[in-house]
Amino acid sequence: MSNKKSASLTTRIVIGMAAGIILGFILQMLMPNKSDFVIPLYIFDLSLRGLLVDGIFQVGGKVFVASLQMLVVPLVFVSLICGTCSLKDTSKLGRIGGKAIGLYLITTAIAISFAMFLALLVNPGEGVNMVANTTFESREAPSLAQVIIQMFPSNPFAAFANGNMLQVIVFALLFGIAIALSGKPGERIASLFEDLSTVIMRLVTILMNLAPYGVFCLLAGLFTDVSIETFGNLIQYFLVVFFALVLHATITYPVLLKLLTGLNPLIFLRKMRNTAIFAFSTSSSNATLPITMATTTKKMGVKNSIASFTVPLGATINMDGTAIMQGVATVFIAQVFNVDLTLTDYLLVILTATLASIGTAGVPGVGLIMLAMVLNQVGLPVEGIGLIIGVDRLLDMTRTAVNVTGDSMVTIIVGKSEKQFDEDVFYDMDAGQEQEEADSKVS
Repeated sequence: MSNKKSASLTTRIVIGMAAGIILGFILQMLMPNKSDFVIPLYIFDLSLRGLLVDGIFQVGGKVFVASLQMLVVPLVFVSLICGTCSLKDTSKLGRIGGKAIGLYLITTAIAISFAMFLALLVNPGEGVNMVANTTFESREAPSLAQVIIQMFPSNPFAAFANGNMLQVIVFALLFGIAIALSGKPGERIASLFEDLSTVIMRLVTILMNLAPYGVFCLLAGLFTDVSIETFGNLIQYFLVVFFALVLHATITYPVLLKLLTGLNPLIFLRKMRNTAIFAFSTSSSNATLPITMATTTKKMGVKNSIASFTVPLGATINMDGTAIMQGVATVFIAQVFNVDLTLTDYLLVILTATLASIGTAGVPGVGLIMLAMVLNQVGLPVEGIGLIIGVDRLLDMTRTAVNVTGDSMVTIIVGKSEKQFDEDVFYDMDAGQEQEEADSKVS
């Protein structure tokens, strides 16, 4: 049995990204200005553009993008139902659930609004002027009232077939609440959806393990015809997303905590340090969930009756980091492909990404699938994902740290408002240390 460890997914995606960019630039030198490079053989002439750019790279890239789009509807529908099924107690549904969901949605809306404002301020994709492989036709922007009306499906199956994600999200929320309130029959249906969620998460894992090859094909094809300046734009995109994530975690959350509870936000950030580092290393809110639970109860002083409800709910529906990425990526891709978005389009992105964050499962890589949905919602070319997917895996770790920080912040606010919070434990800097040391000895 070999003790050799395979490279991590992050490493393989970075290798695929680097190899694709390097090969793309090599091919660009061989085929400047979108020309062709023909290798004469004895029987026929071999066209590099026909074989690689328009052949292998195009097929591989389009299959990967299609796979991302394929998972959107089932992933959102099943994840949303599993999340709302956790609201089994009607009193919690009306009070604690309302507080938690309201706070999660508010922080997500703040996150994506700030991210889009920052992206429009910096303009990371300006001046690239790429052309999508698919044609883009501008459409008349619907009014905000029409958008709200169209959120509610008259035929949910038509919404599934057409990929109308706002309608799918609304139907999934209503269906999940109905399951939660249906007693024993609801429990049986909920169990089925939990199993479906496990299967779909396995499918996501399979797809993300193919991501390095998809990234390689997408970037090799793109950088064959893209100038070196585009890479500078990609660095700008990375820095804008990273800066927005850091500001959201260190300013938005502490300010909300101070305003709504009066607690010291610096102590909160200090006690979140180990949990955030663990989340950063795993890139998974779900994997970090036991650590987040222990932090909020043992170190922060929230009673388990609250934390056991709000933390798992947050791991399911609180994806502020993903929303920030989607906001910046939408602006970046629109600028790269020289597409002007209207004010209604921006409002639609905020609304879609905020609601979609509820259905974004807390596992690595799912944010890209949600991004495909957001891009489709405002008519932007999904091929743009190929530009950012290489650096997205690196940003995913930071996004997860932001998400679990938000989960803990909301848990404290709800716990204090419900008088299920021990302030002495919160201000005790040694709280939870004994248990942590005991756990480390056992492991």
